[in-house]
Amino acid sequence: MVRFILRALIAALGLWLADALLGGIAFSSGVWLLVAAVLLGLVNAVVRPIVFWLTLPLTIITLGLFLLVVNAAMIGLVALFLPGFSVDGLGSGVAAAIITGIVSWLGSAFVKDEAK
Repeated sequence: MVRFILRALIAALGLWLADALLGGIAFSSGVWLLVAAVLLGLVNAVVRPIVFWLTLPLTIITLGLFLLVVNAAMIGLVALFLPGFSVDGLGSGVAAAIITGIVSWLGSAFVKDEAK
């Protein structure tokens, strides 16, 4: 549970940074930012694997670049459900996906998986 909270906070940091750097991403308050981070984690855990498998041929043809569109779609899906979070177009979604992905990648260095 602690790892999930830490990962949600890292995702919130990535979304906040995307909001600060991009004009097409907006949150109405910090509460919506945290809710968006938690919902993004749930969407990435449930919906993204299904979308990944459905778009795998296109991902292979584009040498993996289509995953940026998939990640942007997941951010857009979260924005669709939350009234306090908005994404203005695919370009802003892709840029937010890149920023959030980099922050999550850097944050994963600090949140290690449990030893098996």
